[in-house]
Amino acid sequence: MRIERLDHVNLRTTQLAAMIAWYEEVLELHVGPRPDFPFPGAWLYAGDVAVIHLVEIDGKPLVGSEAGLKLEHFAFSARGAAALESRLLTRKAAFRRSVNEQTGIAAFNLWDPDGNHIHVDFPLEE
Repeated sequence: MRIERLDHVNLRTTQLAAMIAWYEEVLELHVGPRPDFPFPGAWLYAGDVAVIHLVEIDGKPLVGSEAGLKLEHFAFSARGAAALESRLLTRKAAFRRSVNEQTGIAAFNLWDPDGNHIHVDFPLEE
């Protein structure tokens, strides 16, 4: 066996509509086909690949829930750093940009409405 790539991330949320809107507006993912599961949710796609699976749950909002998880962040490789930075500045969204010369990556650190930490990594030569 050989792992080839990470397929998707599954996120539980009490604010499905806000999470869908954030991933569509900030990361330009789009809602696409999802099996007819017996619970509410959405699959968000990058091109033809469903990279984020959202599952709606009941309860109090989960903002800050990431503190109790072992997963610190997940990351996407991307192109178009200037477009993302412009969207973030227009939205007045919190983000942190870091550069790692050794890896050749500029990482934008973002937090979705539930507080999940996401990297969007861009090649430095972009």
